[in-house]
Parts: sequence; structure tokens; C-alpha cells
Amino acid sequence: MALSGMTGFARVEGAHGAWSWAVEARSVNGRNLETRFRGPPGFDSLDRAARDGAQARFQRGQLTVNVQGKRAEAVGQTQVSVETLERYLKAGGPYVATGMVTKPSLDGLLALRGVIEVREEDDDAETRAAVEAAMAASIAQALDALKIARLEEGIALTPVLNGQVDTIERLTTDAGVEAAGQPAVLKDRFARRLTELLGEAATEERIVQEAAAMAVKADVREELDRLAGHVVAARTLLTGEAAAGRRLDFLSQEFMREANTLCSKSALSALTAIGLELKATIEQFREQVQNVE
Repeated sequence: MALSGMTGFARVEGAHGAWSWAVEARSVNGRNLETRFRGPPGFDSLDRAARDGAQARFQRGQLTVNVQGKRAEAVGQTQVSVETLERYLKAGGPYVATGMVTKPSLDGLLALRGVIEVREEDDDAETRAAVEAAMAASIAQALDALKIARLEEGIALTPVLNGQVDTIERLTTDAGVEAAGQPAVLKDRFARRLTELLGEAATEERIVQEAAAMAVKADVREELDRLAGHVVAARTLLTGEAAAGRRLDFLSQEFMREANTLCSKSALSALTAIGLELKATIEQFREQVQNVE
């Protein structure tokens, strides 16, 4: 399975009988899967269709599914309310008789509020069920399209993450080369310091013993081995079948832990510089991982 991102948008339109609708599905980054739904009144079961559909396709991200539906206005029966029309005529009759107003026209009377009544026909249960099923199918199509959009983001992220892992591997190798010279540097540094303090009393044997103890404390081989192991793990996750976002996030923390220890043990400016560059790359990797499902 290709790496998947968590950001995307999809829109699907549909119609059935007198009804037409548009489904919009969008998602952004999220630590867990969270689905929000908004739909037309009277179609309550669509909420379950959206949530179940999201659960079946995604593992992380904040999803919003919005269904906007409307019924054609032409559906229904139009009739004149004679009772309402007669009330208007009765109320205005004295004014017409005295000449205060002119005799009303038919189109003027029909335009008065309540004279024209439109009685909409309610959908029967079978029609409503068919419309609801068609809307649910559009929701499924929108979620499928959203999944494709998220996969496209993952495809764009993959070379970026692989490049950052390559950089971490290169810096780990460079750190190993620099760290190999630490014991000799520590011994020389300690010998000069001890000679300054003790003079001729600073024996070679003592210098070797103290320098060896310092070298053990400054040994970064374990950190370098763990960094190399994390590189292998990262590449496995980036090419694996399962959603890798959470595990890559955890791995980035482990990367940073080893890089911090490497810097704290460094006795060489060159090794410290590599450690700082390593930390910067790991932080960039961690930020990009936040976009991965």
C-alpha cells in the first residue's frame, strides 16, 4: 500500500426523482479518526453511512462530510384559496365603493399573501428510502475520491521522507567517522591538563587510566548503532502495507533521543556540528510525519 496523507477534498453530485444533492468530503491532520457529518433534515441514517464509510477507509484524520440536498419546487399542487380571496374582497369593498381605491385587478388579487396555496406532496416511504440510499451511495463515492486525494498527498510526501532518512543515515555515518578519533583526542587533552596540574607527577599509567575512563563515558557507538537501526525501521515503515503515521511519529522521537545523547557525549566540535545537523534533519522529518496517516 502506498503511503497516505491526511489532507484532501472531494465533491460528488447526485439526483433521484425530485431530489438533487451535493456531497463534500474533506479531511485534515488529526492524531485519531474523527468524523463530523451534516446533512438535510429527515435523512438521519446518512450520519451512520458517513461514519461507517470513514471507519472502513481511514485510520487517522479529522473528516467533515457535508450533504446539501433540495427537492424540486415544481412538485406539489397549486390552488386558489377562495376563502382568503373573499376576505380580501370584503375588507376592501367599502374603499372601492367610496372611490377611495380603484377596483383591484385579478393579478393583483392573486399576488396577495395566502391567495395562492402550494400543497407539496410528501414523499412516500419507498421514495424516501430510495433517495436516502442514493445519497448514501454518493457519500461512499465522495469518501473513495477523498481516499485517492490523500494517497496522492502520500505519494508527494514519500520522496521527501525518504530523502530525510537518507540524510540521517549519511550524518550517522559521518558521526561514526568523527567519533573514532575521540579517544585519542581525549587522551591528549587530559594528558596536557594533568601535566599542567601535577607536573612530573603525572605518570603515563595514570594518564592512560583516566583517559580510558573518559573515553568510556564519551563512547557513542551505542547511539550510532541505534540510529542505524532506526533508519532501517523507518525505511521498512515507509514501504510497508500498514498505515505508518503513528509509528513514524514514535520513531522520530527515538531518533531525537539518540541525537541528543550523541551531542551531549561529543568532545569534538566537528562531531557536535554533525549532531546538530542531525537534530535539525530529524525535526524536519518529525514535522513531515505529522501529515502521514
